[in-house]
Amino acid sequence: MPTPDETFAPEDDIPIGYMARTRAYYAALGFETPYRWAHHLDAPFTPLGKPLAECTLALVTTAAPYQPDKGEQGPGAPYNGSAKFLSVYSGPSDEMPDLRISHIAYDRDHTSAADIGTYLPLRQLQLAAERGRIGRVAPRFHGLPTNRSHRATTEADAPELLARIRQDGADAAILVPNCPVCHQCVALAARHLEAAGIPTVVMGCAKDIVEHAGAPRFLFSDFPLGNSAGKPGDLDSQACTLELALRLLEAAPGPRTTLGSPLRWSVDPSWKRDYSSIEKLAPDEIARRRAEFDRQKRAAKALA
Repeated sequence: MPTPDETFAPEDDIPIGYMARTRAYYAALGFETPYRWAHHLDAPFTPLGKPLAECTLALVTTAAPYQPDKGEQGPGAPYNGSAKFLSVYSGPSDEMPDLRISHIAYDRDHTSAADIGTYLPLRQLQLAAERGRIGRVAPRFHGLPTNRSHRATTEADAPELLARIRQDGADAAILVPNCPVCHQCVALAARHLEAAGIPTVVMGCAKDIVEHAGAPRFLFSDFPLGNSAGKPGDLDSQACTLELALRLLEAAPGPRTTLGSPLRWSVDPSWKRDYSSIEKLAPDEIARRRAEFDRQKRAAKALA
């Protein structure tokens, strides 16, 4: 008979603590004041008012429109502060847009953002509409800025997002983040939408951040950041992930409901050790990253 140690899951096969991991990372880079993550104990909640097959669904992303004049933004591109966007934008949902996530801190060690289906479930939503699982996709998708300011998100970005979703006649919204701060932004936006009567579900990979912020409904996929909508090159994974989000939208019993996807990134969970793992970096690499971070921060600030 196997011993308990032989039947237990590996010790690091648990969701990554992104808040603690990023706090330690930036402290090692020399930033003395730790970032304060948004925290709510309660959450607003709006039940779905009619069958999903009769609903119009809005899609919200934190991915950025490709800007050819802003430097490298393709799959595997390094962090590019120049490619950020600073206000809510919208685009037609009847065609596949050219969106990139090179401006944010997705997990570049274990994914490359080569498959837009991993961070923008638009095609899967279109297929859901074609087979009658949902009524229709709203005429526009919307981009929500990755904003470190809680106030800017709650007082400017979220109200603008709500106004656009209402203009589109959407009955509910799916929000899909990528980086750690993206997860906070969409959780805050989801709270604002729910308080205004729009049911939401967040599809994400940073469990601690979304739950800390108090999202109404959250589908958690234990994948590297940048894969909130499923695994790259795996349409079954992407379809399954969206279906789980739709079921949660329909069946969540109340606020702060988290559903964990049963899908696994790999049998070996060792990938979870790598994200912003400061103990793996030599002092000269830490200094290089601090200089690069400052450079990118200046580039992003120049856009404001």
